[in-house]
Amino acid sequence: MREISDQNKIDKLMRVFGEKISQDTNVYFVGGTTAVLLGFRSSTIDADLKFEPDTDEVYKAIRDLKEKLHINIELASPDHFLPPLPGWESRSVFIKRVGKVSFYHYDLYSQVLAKVERGWEMDLKDAEHFVGHSVDMDKLMDLFNQIQPQLIRYPGIEPQKLKEKLDQFRSSIHEKP
Repeated sequence: MREISDQNKIDKLMRVFGEKISQDTNVYFVGGTTAVLLGFRSSTIDADLKFEPDTDEVYKAIRDLKEKLHINIELASPDHFLPPLPGWESRSVFIKRVGKVSFYHYDLYSQVLAKVERGWEMDLKDAEHFVGHSVDMDKLMDLFNQIQPQLIRYPGIEPQKLKEKLDQFRSSIHEKP
């Protein structure tokens, strides 16, 4: 059985992952992993991540790490569920480099949009923390407007409902003391 991941386990994941990879690779942490590393949560069930480039070496390392560290690793990022926000790469926040691996927080604007779209209580709490950390809601709305025409390619998302969720989320943040 795999265990929950806290700050120490995620740090160990980065160290061991960096030791296993022989070529320059970017790893982007998402969701609960970002929340744990930023100090908003004490643990997460899964270490969600995206990596580039897409190599067999990375998949092998992930398979080995899941067993060695007893950690749940999921390949998930906002661009699996929504169109990528313009400039997401440049807004991804560098964490550290271990060996040939550079670790980042996947763009927080993209993460907030994905979490609001999903709408689960924990996701909305994370999104609220990300807004408090560095996400500007006006900029998020502008980025959403830029990708709105592309939402046709995501049949599970109703653009008007997502806009309503964003408006409701924005209002709930402004109502908090």
